[in-house]
Amino acid sequence: MKHSEKSKENKASFQQGLKAGIPIGMGYFAVSFTLGITARNAGLTPWQAMIMSLTMHASAGQFAAINVIAASAGFLEMAVTSLIVNLRYLLLSSSLSQKIGSKTAFFHRFPIAFYVTDEIFGISAACPGYVNPFYVYGAALVAAPSWEIGTFIGASVGNILPASIANAMNVALYGMFLAIIIPPAKKDKFIACLVVLSMTASLICSILPGIRAVSDGFRIIILTVIIAGVAAWLHPVERGSTNET
Repeated sequence: MKHSEKSKENKASFQQGLKAGIPIGMGYFAVSFTLGITARNAGLTPWQAMIMSLTMHASAGQFAAINVIAASAGFLEMAVTSLIVNLRYLLLSSSLSQKIGSKTAFFHRFPIAFYVTDEIFGISAACPGYVNPFYVYGAALVAAPSWEIGTFIGASVGNILPASIANAMNVALYGMFLAIIIPPAKKDKFIACLVVLSMTASLICSILPGIRAVSDGFRIIILTVIIAGVAAWLHPVERGSTNET
């Protein structure tokens, strides 16, 4: 592919990523606002809270880390807790690596890996064929600053809001995530069944004695491997081909 054609393709992918990242950014701002309030109550300054959001794009991992900080635990305990809670990103990254062309350079792979979140993974996985790195860049350019700015503002002025309003803002992220999975589920009955099965299995595992004692990260990994493995065996899908970057 000629350089000019590749530049046009990258520009188009970047613009598509920007558009896809807008609803994600809105959801991130709402959740990170609540995260900032929690960080402030744990004794972190707004700048410390924002730096945490700059280096860890994971709501569950950050909430867990803040709870460990509030409990005055050590660095090792904080690191282990964050690792366990964020284990699902190992699966997300492994899956997303199959959507990236084999010729994609390391300097593209590294920032893509850094910005792997549940929502950016969702929109990237929904792309037909290979994912252009500039699509991820566009989505991250909107989503990541929203997460970080929301954390800073929440830690700065969040306590002014009533607790009921602050907690209600979390609903925005769940609504946004539903908006990601519902369209492909409406197009494919098999995917719809997998969504329902996954939600049901997750609910059951969170209730059953013994299994519910397992951390959220490990439960997600176990369920993902089992359900995805069975689904791939029952309903294999041929990978579409696009030009690699």
